[in-house]
Amino acid sequence: MNRFISKHISAPIEAAPLAVFRILFGVMMLLSIVRFWSYGWIEKLYIQPKFFFSYYGFEWVKPLGDYTYFIFVICALSAIFVTLGYKYKVAIVTFFLSFTYIELMDKTTYLNHYYFISLLSFLMIFLPANAYFSLDAKQRSHIAFQKIPAWTVNSIKLMLGIVYFYAGLAKLNSDWLLKAMPLKIWLPSKFDTPFFGHFLHEEWVQYAFSWFGAGYDLAIPFLLLYKKTRPFAFIMVVIFHVMTRVLFPIGMFPYIMIISTLIFFDSSLHHRFLNYLASFFRIINKNRFDNGKVLALSVREKANPKLILIALFFVVQLVMPWRYLAYPGELFWTEEGYRFSWRVMLMEKSGYAQFKVVSKDSGKWFYVDNSDFLTPFQEKQMSFQPDFILEYAQYLKKHFENDGHKNVQIFVDSRVALNGRLSTTYIDPKVDLGQERESFEHKKWIIPFTDEIKGI
Repeated sequence: MNRFISKHISAPIEAAPLAVFRILFGVMMLLSIVRFWSYGWIEKLYIQPKFFFSYYGFEWVKPLGDYTYFIFVICALSAIFVTLGYKYKVAIVTFFLSFTYIELMDKTTYLNHYYFISLLSFLMIFLPANAYFSLDAKQRSHIAFQKIPAWTVNSIKLMLGIVYFYAGLAKLNSDWLLKAMPLKIWLPSKFDTPFFGHFLHEEWVQYAFSWFGAGYDLAIPFLLLYKKTRPFAFIMVVIFHVMTRVLFPIGMFPYIMIISTLIFFDSSLHHRFLNYLASFFRIINKNRFDNGKVLALSVREKANPKLILIALFFVVQLVMPWRYLAYPGELFWTEEGYRFSWRVMLMEKSGYAQFKVVSKDSGKWFYVDNSDFLTPFQEKQMSFQPDFILEYAQYLKKHFENDGHKNVQIFVDSRVALNGRLSTTYIDPKVDLGQERESFEHKKWIIPFTDEIKGI
């Protein structure tokens, strides 16, 4: 144990890899925000909608009307400061808070890589990413260090390893491996992809993609850790993420994962990159940072609050994906414990949900036109996710009661199709959803899945 702690936690290592990671992370975040703004998504997703779906416990997090743009400005500015390593601690805390607030404003926009960025930026709050090649280190010599404790870099490697490995474990299910689902649905529509699009309708190609995807996710963290396989692994990372970017509209995530894996390489690569930056911009004499100073981790500090918090952080990350085991039924069907578990692109789910408003006193009823309250994107996401359906039903109850209707009941006619199966009834049509409450308990009004998906 002492040897492990010495090698992977307290041993001094070059700070250059963490500095490069900080720079590239900041640049990618800035580009992501600019891209999001330029596409008009702030207006479309956070200002135009009349209703926003909330995360349980974070119902108070809402868009701020036109002031929502201000949150994105703060996020972009903090990304610039992180890149430069200027006022780093304030900048990374500001970035984490602003980015996470944006992520929490509407559950409809949930993506695994948004969650990943929030976790990564939280982790970076505790890392000395400004100790080398930063404006902070240039201006304040007492925080400038050429070497830092190994845990500061290894913690990022561990975070990346968790994302990949759990994504691989999630693919070990019968739909993915034995039915090539949902790739069998998705790939044929990409027939116009240059060079290999005409092969994507072939069943063997769909199975090859499925099996390769599972093997890639499970193996890549270990291949990146081993020096002899690292160059090959990085080539695979580039090929894999470029292909996913070509085939699927998943934004900046492939590029973020590509640049993140550079942290697995030796410091010599990062020093060459920093030398190039120093030469290109002609604003920093890089040699001034090679001061030989070591940010040491003393014996007493090994049990300091920072390391304890980081350890607890990773315990949560290792346990969180398994919380679905506390719920009965098929995970892909109920989605109880599905989010925040690195289950990436595992299912094709579509649904239909028609809400019926009934006056308990008079017995009169009418159907709701969902387009009166939801955008097409919100309605699509709501139609097959039970927590969305419940939240929307309760919103409808409150809305129509405020509109003068008394003792309103809300019922839903809901049908959902999963991974190419025929659609079946999803929500018990006899349950008044207006009387149900969101919680971490199992939603008993979800109709049980009529098939079986074996696997993890």
